[in-house]
Amino acid sequence: LAPTRSLARHPLFQVVLTKLNASSGSETDAATLSLSGIRSTPLFLGKPSAKFDLDVMVEEKFDAQGGPVGVRGAVTVAADLFDEAMAGRLAERFIRVLSALAEDPSVRASAVDVITAVERRRVLVEWNDTAVPVADVSVPGLFAAQVVRMPDAVAVVQAGVRVSYAELEVRANRLAHFLRVQGVGAESVVGLCLPRGVEMLVGILAVWKAGAGYLPLDPGQPAERIAFQLRDSRAVLTLTTEEILDGLPAGRHRLVAVDDTVVAMQIEAAPVTAPVVEVRAGQVAYVIYTSGSTGRPKGVVVTHGGLVNYVSSVPARIGFGSPQGRFAVLQGQATDLGNTTVFASLVGGGELHFLDEDAVTDPAAVRGYLTGHGIDCLKAVPSHVAALGADAVESVESLVLGGEAAPASLVGELLGSGGGRSVFNHYGPTETTIGVATAVLTAEQVAGGVVPVGRPVANTRFYVLDEWLRPVPPGVVGELYVAGVQLAR
Repeated sequence: LAPTRSLARHPLFQVVLTKLNASSGSETDAATLSLSGIRSTPLFLGKPSAKFDLDVMVEEKFDAQGGPVGVRGAVTVAADLFDEAMAGRLAERFIRVLSALAEDPSVRASAVDVITAVERRRVLVEWNDTAVPVADVSVPGLFAAQVVRMPDAVAVVQAGVRVSYAELEVRANRLAHFLRVQGVGAESVVGLCLPRGVEMLVGILAVWKAGAGYLPLDPGQPAERIAFQLRDSRAVLTLTTEEILDGLPAGRHRLVAVDDTVVAMQIEAAPVTAPVVEVRAGQVAYVIYTSGSTGRPKGVVVTHGGLVNYVSSVPARIGFGSPQGRFAVLQGQATDLGNTTVFASLVGGGELHFLDEDAVTDPAAVRGYLTGHGIDCLKAVPSHVAALGADAVESVESLVLGGEAAPASLVGELLGSGGGRSVFNHYGPTETTIGVATAVLTAEQVAGGVVPVGRPVANTRFYVLDEWLRPVPPGVVGELYVAGVQLAR
């Protein structure tokens, strides 16, 4: 076989089950092996050393008449992998399985419950006690409240241009009225293929103020993918610019360049106050597509209810809760990676900085911008941070890693590079409204080479289930299932 050898484990198997079925027929007599002309007696050598990770040995016992009286056995574990308490739990679960099957031989093995009542309550109820009240508001409503509270404060900074909350509100309101005239309303989907930064933010807010949901589109993606997203989402129209327009797929779908002279005049002539539109929790906030790395991209419908739950609970858990903080954005809005920073800033009265697209891969440029503008909060993909280097981001107070698994070595480097920053892990599939787990990372946590994804956020529940969708005991490998208000529609 020539297996790959390792000093950490047996190369062929790690668990062995031995059933001794040679017996003299008496419960008190030692087991013997009956061979013609040979008399055998067992020789006990005391406590054996562990030959495998887990060694289970069982023997059936009989009474004087040869009737079965039970099964006894022993569990031997490798002490460098298991402690005595774990060995005991393994034995208890094995007895539970054997007992259940003995009581009802027709039961499927997958239906035998190995989890105790105490464990079941812990993993289903106690660890999922995340319910908290959330105000009956929406993200556009929270943004409008910030406009009233601090109209002249800077909302967005891009390429040296500073845009106030009041200016962002007026531009979004005018565009929202234009969209309403185009027939956009509740449950409509509007494509946004706009330059990153201020123009994209105006588009997002305008679509919400019109009562619709937005579909972020990356003009750098293949035209075939963009065309698929537009068809699949049933977008009523797409807002773009004259510069981007020619690269978009031609067809029956309506493309509107917001900088077209006629369109720009119509938008400029629209009212500066927001349209009177009701935004309900179950309505679509945005439609976003998965990468398609495991097949065709899948459209995910995120609701306003899920989004407001996110901004109400998550920012404070990842160090984004300080009022009027400065937030930096490295990613475009075609994915939900940057939404953590964007939405936390808009609803919290923060100052949102969009770094130039050409600068985000330059360590010196990133370091200079973060330091020079006093950036407090940053979310980034671990591989991006690794490429920039720990020194480039050491000035921020709160660094959030998300979008992919964070290597323990990188986290250790970030924690040990000085600056006194806090490092967080933020996990969540696209289908769960940006992120549903947070963890404050420490050097002690990652010393063993594992970076935790964290605990569920407010009004969210986690279940680790086996292949038959049954809860597994703590410490047993399973698949993570997520439930709660942040689940996409």
